[in-house]
Amino acid sequence: MDLKLLSALNAARTDRKAAVLVTDLDGAAPARLVTDANLAGDALEEPIRAALRSGKSGVVGETRVFLTVQVPPAQMVIIGAVHISQALVPMARLLGYDPVIVDPRTAFATPERFPDVTLKAEWPDVALPPLGVDRYTAFIALTHDPKIDDPALLHAFEKDCFYIGALGSRRTHAKRVERLTAAGASPEAVARIKAPVGLNIGAISPAEIAVSILAEVTQAWRQGIA
Repeated sequence: MDLKLLSALNAARTDRKAAVLVTDLDGAAPARLVTDANLAGDALEEPIRAALRSGKSGVVGETRVFLTVQVPPAQMVIIGAVHISQALVPMARLLGYDPVIVDPRTAFATPERFPDVTLKAEWPDVALPPLGVDRYTAFIALTHDPKIDDPALLHAFEKDCFYIGALGSRRTHAKRVERLTAAGASPEAVARIKAPVGLNIGAISPAEIAVSILAEVTQAWRQGIA
């Protein structure tokens, strides 16, 4: 591989940016790197977007062009060390996430309740900046406490997370929208919140709600990340 391409690919990996190496297997055209910055209008834009959604490398259709896909591993940040989180964490791990839980309430965010889980028993303004939240992050607010959830959601808006969900009824969410708008969030940002969180499958128990959340997260990841 050309050293410039290799350096660019390594830089994208370090910066948690998606990149696709386009290689003509017949050598008729030089290899090239496609990223978010130069994807729009590319001759292979649609197959590249499809490859980014699947995360799989391979030949484009019946052509002799091979796409080597590099997608940052998806992250999951959960605001709230609650019962739903206890069910959500092991399920999320099965899907390849390494969840992080943020909750300043030290009575809830304990190793006993969340063994072998990264816990940040700090307020969101302290806990979130070092986590590297980005567009490859699923962001889920579950505390039901505006003092915790609202600043966390504002952070998620800034980082363009691919999924943003928040627990609460439609009435609760309407009040949330008012608060976030008053705090300066744009209508477009607020509209991105999935609330009530999770697909509507009639979930009742914490485990069922966790299933509905992961289903919605997976849908957003596979259908919308590219």
